[in-house]
Amino acid sequence: MDGDWRSDRIGAALRGGNPTVLRRLDAGFAVIGDVQFLPGYSVLLVDRPGVDRLSDLPRDRRLAFLSDMERLGEAVERACARLDPGFRRVNLEILGNTDPFLHAHVWPRYDWEPAELRSGPVWGYPRDRWRDERFRLGAGHEALREAIGGELDRPRSAP
Repeated sequence: MDGDWRSDRIGAALRGGNPTVLRRLDAGFAVIGDVQFLPGYSVLLVDRPGVDRLSDLPRDRRLAFLSDMERLGEAVERACARLDPGFRRVNLEILGNTDPFLHAHVWPRYDWEPAELRSGPVWGYPRDRWRDERFRLGAGHEALREAIGGELDRPRSAP
């Protein structure tokens, strides 16, 4: 496994060395997030190094990426609803202001979140949530990984 996978998440995924990868999808990699203060947080990474924004892709690959984002969102929704009765919904975001590669965030949201944070964007959470070791991805998240991966393996739902 790549020792520096965090510095090249896409390259490591392509080489099979990114341990956060849940599944290879049509236009990217479904990965579980490094932090899990909202259990089930996942990310879709584009599968082409050097792609910085959605508009860098040809139209057919853009649509495939967006379809993968929807697919991962639905998988997170199903898995989290099954595992936590406080599950409410997922938020989908393509931001790209920090990491220089195309990726989409899939944030599960829960009724048990603090009231002052529940209705706002997840970026309103205090910075310590992002760095607290209690919320780091680890062995305790295997059931969550398996649940999301299993949902990604299911046939797609009808429109």
